[in-house]
Order: sequence, then structure tokens, then C-alpha cells
Amino acid sequence: MTSKSAAAAARATVYGYPRQGPNRELKKAIEGYWKGRVTAEALHLAAAELRAANWRQLAEAGIGEVPTGDFSYYDHVLDTTVMVGAVPARHRDAVAADALDGYFAMARGTQDVAPLEMTKWFDTNYHYLVPELGPDSVFTADSAKQVAELKEALGLGLSARPVLVGPVTYLLLAKPAPDAPADFEPLTLLDRLLPVYAEVLADLRAAGAEWVQLDEPALVEDRAPAELNAAARAYRDLGALDDRPRLLIASYFDRLGEALPVLANAPVDGLALDFTDAAAANLDALAAVGGLPGKRLVAGVVDGRNVWINDLEQSLATLATLLGLADRVDVAASCSLLHVPLDTAAERDTDPQILRWLAFARQKAGEIVTLAEGLTLGTDTITARLAANRADLAARVNSPITHDPAVRARASAVTDTDTRRPQPYPERATAQRAALGLPLLPTTTIGSFPQTGEVRTARADLRAGRIGTAGYEERIKAEIQEVIAFQEKTGLDVLVHGEAERNDMVQYFAEQLTGYLATQHGWVQSYGTRYVRPPILAGDVSRPEPMTVRWTTYAQSLTSRPVKGMLTGPVTMLAWSFVRDDQPLGDTARQVALALRDEVNDLEAAGGSVIQVDEPALRETLPLRGADRPAYLAWATEAFRLSTSGVRPDTQIHTHMCYAEFGDVVQAIDDLDADVISLEAARSHMQVARELATHGYPREAGPGVWDIHSPRVPGADEMADLLRTGLKAIPAERLWVNPDCGLKTRGRPETRASLENLVAAARTVRGELPTS
Repeated sequence: MTSKSAAAAARATVYGYPRQGPNRELKKAIEGYWKGRVTAEALHLAAAELRAANWRQLAEAGIGEVPTGDFSYYDHVLDTTVMVGAVPARHRDAVAADALDGYFAMARGTQDVAPLEMTKWFDTNYHYLVPELGPDSVFTADSAKQVAELKEALGLGLSARPVLVGPVTYLLLAKPAPDAPADFEPLTLLDRLLPVYAEVLADLRAAGAEWVQLDEPALVEDRAPAELNAAARAYRDLGALDDRPRLLIASYFDRLGEALPVLANAPVDGLALDFTDAAAANLDALAAVGGLPGKRLVAGVVDGRNVWINDLEQSLATLATLLGLADRVDVAASCSLLHVPLDTAAERDTDPQILRWLAFARQKAGEIVTLAEGLTLGTDTITARLAANRADLAARVNSPITHDPAVRARASAVTDTDTRRPQPYPERATAQRAALGLPLLPTTTIGSFPQTGEVRTARADLRAGRIGTAGYEERIKAEIQEVIAFQEKTGLDVLVHGEAERNDMVQYFAEQLTGYLATQHGWVQSYGTRYVRPPILAGDVSRPEPMTVRWTTYAQSLTSRPVKGMLTGPVTMLAWSFVRDDQPLGDTARQVALALRDEVNDLEAAGGSVIQVDEPALRETLPLRGADRPAYLAWATEAFRLSTSGVRPDTQIHTHMCYAEFGDVVQAIDDLDADVISLEAARSHMQVARELATHGYPREAGPGVWDIHSPRVPGADEMADLLRTGLKAIPAERLWVNPDCGLKTRGRPETRASLENLVAAARTVRGELPTS
């Protein structure tokens, strides 16, 4: 271990913290504001109280430098758009009239104005609002939020570091504005944007900031020389400013690769790097460039994206190696703790032994503090904590929860034949058209219908024992009856049962599979006020009994039209869980796929003719580096096919994906061999339809015509126009009509109106098709 003097500067810090509060107070305040029950002043006060509580909690844990600016009412990239004055033209009047309402209009849209496009934040399940920029974009600095939050933290007597999205990442995440040339590159605006960042940095310096963190995660992706040159130019210019705080450039989620020497040689004051397994190559790369002499290194050695406890001794070994590579080494999580739940202490129903394997945000802050203390004062000061950590790690490895020999034997016996449907698609399509008898441009929804207050109350009453199982099931039956009756009346062609019985598209299945653990309060932000409770995948996976057959067959008994069986695919079951880190992901995916294969086969045996296996996470889980993608896509597409390849040729297999850059995975979409895929497309104006056509995608597809993440009701004419655009890329015999995504988060009135318009649009465009 290094000497105490060599490590004396070690400080514990984090890049961000969960925003919602212990009981999702932020969600309740914002949604109350939207409904007119909470004033703007009350919302701002609630947010300030949550920020202060977070900072105090971190400081009391021993975090020596708290982050500011990471808190957001909706999304930190949208906050950056406001900070640099890049408000789209269609939203400027609303923002000028009321900044808060205009902010939410950009995120959610209004009845008359479309929101910004939303997509996944790198390879996470967090969604950000995509900036829209064009050749005429003008930037103006608005540092009010960033300065105010810094002053709040400083006013509490804390050492604080503002965290901003860096200028290069901001531009690389942007897309051409609707009126910009399609080939416009937002990065060409860098020289126009940098003076705005300079002004914001000066404002923060004047407000008391000693350090400012600029996040550049886009640089961990494969980058062209021009993009790397832009990063070098950006930090050459910002580093040369006279009136600025010290600059810490942060990256995370993967290795920096060719961008590391660019940032290491820039005239900035420090780098924050990820040193967890995904980015372990950063250690050798940093040594290869000669380290960071005279600079600060913030070492992300605690995994900020998963919930397993840290191996403290391994992290200390990494930190000891890093001490010789920088003037000062501080300790942090690998990324913002936004991506994990708040506190394991709230999980009172979880086995205490299992809880000792888990670390949520509050526990991770404690691990960071322990590591900083061990690095600074020596391991003798943390001997007991190291021993307890060692025992907890061993207990997990040796637990029977993590290993099931029967599951492993079945997974090992899988052959290539098990992962291929025997009949080619053209043969299957003929059989399916004969069996289903659907019109051209068939209409359907993605799966879920609005979860009403009555349904949520029934679920809560069942958990609390206020009603019995029989009473609960009667309420679910009544909900399914209403959903089926509405779809029939509206004229949808392929129906769904609405998923009233499901709490979440992953958690519902996880609670019925072995190997998964559910949490009670493990909420994580997905987007805006949408929070999910990812289950924890701790052991080998199997399906003890059918999970969905009963409710799907009940719904089918109410109608002569086909009702889709609805399942969540193996990749999404992994991506939207906190997955085990003690075996390859592909091995775990195969176990989940076999469990789902059993369910698919049971649905078909019960009379199901259309079965949908959703894979919205296929793109988000795509490795950030191109060299890592083929191996991932091989096991990911195999797992999907394994789950769906045991059915007859006349059984139609659907899948669904949303809110991602589909062009990156279009070959993988093809390799899934699904008969029909539905995709989000409304906000991007059918871009995915063009991408499928360019690829030569040979099967059926439903690019969405209704953006369900906005409360606005699109008109039938608007949806018809999108369908006509889709028909330019996909022939009518292969084009489906559907929303972008499931309807769980929408209200009933807007859902009814929008689906009626969707069916009307399909009928209108169907009537325009040439007759044979």
C-alpha cells in the first residue's frame, strides 16, 4: 500500500445522484403541477428541498465534493438546451411566455406543438430529449439554473462542483432540425457554441465554483478524426480561458480509446475516468500516455450502473496503481448514480443476507468514502470493513440462489436447430395470411392500455390484504372486458388484453421466474416522471408455471378477432434488470430465452395465433464500441430466436422496439426473424421506415404513427400523412398501423380519441390504395 503522504489528497465524490426523493416526491410534485394542483412556487420549493436533502446525505456520508446541476425536472440534456439557448423555433413563444411551461412543452409537447424527439442515453434505459440544431442556430448563455443550484449547495457550507454536459457531447447527441438539410452535422456549430460555454464557466466561477465538470461520454464511442480534432479544439479553447474555474473532463460507460490522449494533452486540470470492468482498458491506456502529471484524476472504481457491492480490495489495488499516474487521485463511481435506486435500507422485505450483496446509491457513496479513506490513511483504518466485504462477496459466490444445475444443463443442450424456425418467412407469411384473414394496413396496438386508478387501487388493496384474490381477479376481468369491447367498437384488427394485471413489463415476469428478486422501493428514472423498479437478476432462471396464458385466453374468449399474447424478450429482461455480473450476459440470456420459449409454446397450445415478444432494449444494450458489437448481437438475436422458434408456421411472431437509433441495428432486426416488427417512428417522421427499406428488410413492419409520450391527440389526417410516408418505403402488404409504444402512461380519453383517429387514418389510406 502507498504511503499516507502520497495519498493525502484523496477525496470522495460523485457525478450525480437520484433525483426523485425517497418516496418519489419529485414525480408527485411535477405531475401535480401538470394537473394544476401544485403551484410553480410549490414545485420549486419541493425541488430545492430534495436537492438539499441529497447534498446533506452525501456530505454526512463523507462525500467531500457534492455535484450540482445534475438535478432536473425532466432531463439534463434538455437543461443544457435551455442553458445554451437552443430552444427550437416552435417552442420559443411558449418559453418566452412562461419558462417552466415552455420547458415542459419541449419535453412533452402540446396539442398544437410537437415535443423534441426522445431516445436512449447511450446504452442505458434513461431517455434524453434530442437537441435540434441547424445551420442558422444561434446560441445564447442562460446559466441561471446552474448558478442558482451551485449557490444553494455553497450556502449549506458544502464543497460543490457543477456538472454540465460537455459541448462536444451535446453537439454529437443533437440531430438536424426539421428545416435543416438532412446531412447537416451539428458538430460544425462548435465554434459558435464554445463562447457560450465560456460565458457559463465565467458565471459559475463568479458564483464560487472552484471546479466545473464537463461530461463527454460521447468520446467513449468510435470517433472519426474530425470529431477527435473538434474535442481537442474545444478543450484547447476552454482551457485557455483566463476567467474560468478549474476544468474536470469526465467520461464513462466505456473506455476512452483514441480520445484519451486528446484529453490528457488538453490544457485542462483533470480527467474523470471509468475504471470498472467495461472500461478497464483505461488503466493501461492512461499509463501508455504517461499519466496525468500535474493534474487531478477522478477514478470511477465503483460501478454506478449496477447494484452489486464493490470488491473493495480489488478497487484499492486499482487505485494504488493509479497513484503513480496523476498528481492527485480522487475516488468516485464510474458514472452518475442516477442509474441505480436510492437506498437498500428501504427494502425491508428482502432477505437480509441478500441485502448484504447489494449497494444502491446511498451504499455506493459509502463504498466510495471507504475507498478514499483506505487510499488516504491506509488499509489498516478500514480492516473491519474489508473483512465484512470479503465475507459478503464469498457468501454470494457460494449461495444456492445463484446456481441451478437443471437450468444449466438445459441451456448447455441448446443446438442451432433450436434457434431457427424450420420454415422460411415467405412460407410462413402465406400460412399466416390465410389463418388470420387481415386487411391491408392492419391496425393494432403495442400491448398495454392505460393503467387506471381503479386498477392501481385494486393491486394495492390486494397487497395490503384489503381484498382477496377472487375480488382482485374480478376487477381485472372487468378491465379486460372493457378494453376488448373498446377495441372491437373502434375497429382495431388485432387486439390486446391491455395488461391490466401487470405492474411493469419486466417486473411482472421477474416475479414469476426463479433467479429474480423484486424490490419495493428500488425506483430508477426512465424519463421525465416515469420511474421503474428494475428487478435484480441474482441466480439461474427458469419458469415454474405459465405466466400469461390465463389472462390472454380469457381475453380471446371475448372476441373472434385475434388477441396478441404479450411477452417481454430475453434481452430486455436483462437490460431492464440489474443483471448478475458473475457470468457472461449471453449465458444468462439463454436461460431467460428458454423460460420464455416455454411460455410462447403454451400460448400457442392455448389457441394463440399472434404472439408478441418485445425487445425495446436490443439497441440500447448495443456496446458503444464497434469492435464489441458482433459478439453481443450474436447472442442477443440467438436468444430472441430461441424464445420464438418452437411455433407452427401459421403462428405470427411480433416484436417491438422503441426510442432508439434503429439504423445501427437494422441487420440485427432482420436476424431476429420476427414476422412483424413495430417500431417508434412518429417523432422522427418515419425515419426507421426508410432505414428498413434501404436495408431491404423483407418482412412486415409497423412504424408508429402516434407519439404516445406526449399528451396531445394526433389527428387522423396527421397519422394518414405518416402512413403515406411509410408507404413510400414499405409496400402496403407489409405495412402495419400502430402507435409508437404501449399506452400504459396515457389517459383514457386521449387514448380513445387517438386510437379512433388511428383506425380512421388506416381506413382512409387503405381506400387510396390501387385495387388489384
